[in-house]
Amino acid sequence: MELPLVVGVDGSDSSLAAVDWAVGEAARHGLPLHLVHASLWERYETARPSFSTGRPAGEVTAEHVIASCVERARQRDANVKVSAEVLPEDAVDALLRTGTEAFALVTGCRGRGEVAGTLLGSVSLAVAARALCPVVVVRGAERNREGALGSVAVAVGETADGTAGGTESVRFALREAEVRGCAVTAVRAWRIPSQEPVDHMLIADDAARLREERAAAALEDALREVVRDHPRVEVRRRVVEGPAHRVMLEAAAGADLVVVGARRRHGPFGLQLGRIAHTLLHHAPCPVAVVPHPDPGEGRAT
Repeated sequence: MELPLVVGVDGSDSSLAAVDWAVGEAARHGLPLHLVHASLWERYETARPSFSTGRPAGEVTAEHVIASCVERARQRDANVKVSAEVLPEDAVDALLRTGTEAFALVTGCRGRGEVAGTLLGSVSLAVAARALCPVVVVRGAERNREGALGSVAVAVGETADGTAGGTESVRFALREAEVRGCAVTAVRAWRIPSQEPVDHMLIADDAARLREERAAAALEDALREVVRDHPRVEVRRRVVEGPAHRVMLEAAAGADLVVVGARRRHGPFGLQLGRIAHTLLHHAPCPVAVVPHPDPGEGRAT
């Protein structure tokens, strides 16, 4: 059975943009689309009926939101199979539970209740940080959202503190590029620690060259196996000096989608979003895909 692409909707402009993006994504992958609206009206209303329907006003509003989103999705592409449900629970809990059997979760970058001008909604951030499937937060300029630039960018490698991405995020990026018929820009950032002592400019140049060569080799190692599985995808390799979160923001400016990894951990803390993912989720000029990858410590004897 095909896993659906799940979209969290609340009727906000941001969630409508997420629906539009998800319809295109579902069509590219040949997936069913499932819209979810989480509403807690049952918890906060004492069955106050609306004058027009005689039913609780919150229930009527929830059903209107989901129905309008379904209609929007069908008008955008009638060939995509669309289903929907209203869940009487917290939005984060509902999406995380639904995401256990999803190809990916899609959200907007801000919800109806978010303060104007906020960079990222609390629901989107919590879902991206905790979901066990890939999460796409739809944000950025229209041309990026509409796929006008013909490129998917992916962060490859980073320190454990930065948490950029591993094989899973690279594979996700190449699969996305393949169905879009576009190229992948695989980016590895590198830096010379400011505290590294050098007594001569030539020594400094040698140190920089060595670190750049190591970064290039690490990038190639990360790509080799996955690239073989997607021979039709053009992969552009970029090894860039600078802070990884800034390097990826620059790469995202020319991309239709930017992909970054999140470290999966067992226990109550769930996933760990590093600085790169946080920066992209708050500031990227294009949609951001956060892809879980295993903690390097998984499977080790304790």
